[in-house]
Amino acid sequence: MVMMFYFMFLCGLWVFSSKRKHLLVTLLSLEFIVLTLFILLYYYLMMMTGELYMTMFFLSFAVCEGALGLSILVSMIRTHGNDFFNSFGLLQC
Repeated sequence: MVMMFYFMFLCGLWVFSSKRKHLLVTLLSLEFIVLTLFILLYYYLMMMTGELYMTMFFLSFAVCEGALGLSILVSMIRTHGNDFFNSFGLLQC
């Protein structure tokens, strides 16, 4: 069962590292990786200690990461009109 979650994590890394055109696909793959890591952390903590305080910290950081990604996406759409990576220069200020 744990091997399935490792496979899910590797699939998320593959989608994140492959060249994509849209920022939204990249953000969704990051959230998929975070969800898989949360499931693995929860499974590990349930088997070893039973204390689940660490999962609350992990989820709060995951929510902050998601909100930051969405704010970057919204600001990019407002300034450039779309979320294509090739529609703006990365070296411009």
